[in-house]
Amino acid sequence: MFVRIVKLSFEPSKVESFLSIFNSKKEQIRNFEGCTFLELYRDKEHQNIFFTYSYWDNEHALQNYRHSDLFISVWSETKKLFNAKPEAWSVDKLERLP
Repeated sequence: MFVRIVKLSFEPSKVESFLSIFNSKKEQIRNFEGCTFLELYRDKEHQNIFFTYSYWDNEHALQNYRHSDLFISVWSETKKLFNAKPEAWSVDKLERLP
């Protein structure tokens, strides 16, 4: 399984704007072809730092999303809110213990 982890750091005054964007688009992102899982996490100490975890059928599915109108519109709104450069990791999920 192909997993994408993205760290997002926002201006504290822009957090509610980000959450509004995420909440309005999360179903579309999750239902994008090839996406099988989507979660949003918030740092316990720094309330303006978030992480998204998404599972994809394969890297090609993620690339299709990253070139889609949906991603372009979400990213263009979201990137205005950052206070640091986003960080992203693409990893292969090797094991899961229930």
